[in-house]
Amino acid sequence: MKKNILILLIGIFVSGIMVISGFAQDKLTVIQLPQPNMQGGKPLMQVLKERQSSRNFIDNDLSLQTLADLLWAGFGINRPESGMRTAPSAHNMQEIDIYVAMNNGLYVYDAKNNQLSLVLDQDIRKATGMQEFVEKAAVNLVYVVNYSRMAKIEGQEMKQFYACLAVGHISENVYLFCASEGLATVTRGWVDKPALAKVMKLSSEQEIILAQTVGYKK
Repeated sequence: MKKNILILLIGIFVSGIMVISGFAQDKLTVIQLPQPNMQGGKPLMQVLKERQSSRNFIDNDLSLQTLADLLWAGFGINRPESGMRTAPSAHNMQEIDIYVAMNNGLYVYDAKNNQLSLVLDQDIRKATGMQEFVEKAAVNLVYVVNYSRMAKIEGQEMKQFYACLAVGHISENVYLFCASEGLATVTRGWVDKPALAKVMKLSSEQEIILAQTVGYKK
């Protein structure tokens, strides 16, 4: 009898470990973001006055709420009934994906579900640029175009033009958010794009347009 009870308890204990492990894996694979805080912030004219690039960062993580607000400001859904975004997109193609490189992995922003989906379970911040500060800052955003969503546009040159235009809108939204929140940010073109694309395991239909570092000021 005692032996059977012991076996039962061991079974429950092991099952509990498996459940906890599975839960942890799910949380790592998908990070559910809190709803963005759309209240408060500085007045627009003050934000425009304070907008600037900064290359001095400290190695402090952003809170999950700040990250949610940042991504929503950049390219989140502001009209749920239509799925349209905070930044314009030609023909509403929404061809840009925001990849988020942090110390706990590389994620891609899923605006529809307000979550981050794991791409790589490793810290690739150093690979996102050639400046020293990229591996210290909390977040490096990598803006990637997916040309498979641009069937309405003829010619590769025009597709690249519209993709760069879209990234310009998104990155400026991020700049304004950072100015409002007292965060440091800078857009960066000094990126080894072929090498980074290989690390990120991008498809032939994807291309890196720009990177942007976000974090706390040094």
